[in-house]
Amino acid sequence: QVQLVESGGGLVQAGGSLRLSCAASGNIFSINGMGWYRQVPDKERELVAVITSGGSTNYADSVNGRFTISRDNAKSLVYLQMNSLKPEDTAVYYCNANYKRSYYSKAGFGSWGQGTQVTVSS
Repeated sequence: QVQLVESGGGLVQAGGSLRLSCAASGNIFSINGMGWYRQVPDKERELVAVITSGGSTNYADSVNGRFTISRDNAKSLVYLQMNSLKPEDTAVYYCNANYKRSYYSKAGFGSWGQGTQVTVSS
């Protein structure tokens, strides 16, 4: 099973920036897509941004143009650069990865980590 550890959250004023990092470790043969998600209390976790192993990206409409996802394939790291932050971006941010344990295994997702809290004040 892959472990995911997020970091980089904090308290920032509206209009500010933060950079989140996520490290994947464990029994990993290869990682396909990696993504960032966020969740606020009493709401479902939502997908914020994804990046393929080839570097193709996709974003939720609410963050498109403000957030940038990137990854370091050699180190199994994924980043989320968040600019022009808004109070509605306040949430716990999680990452996940679609990975394979071996050449022959089916791809699957890792277990959710603790996440990192992002709070944007108005």
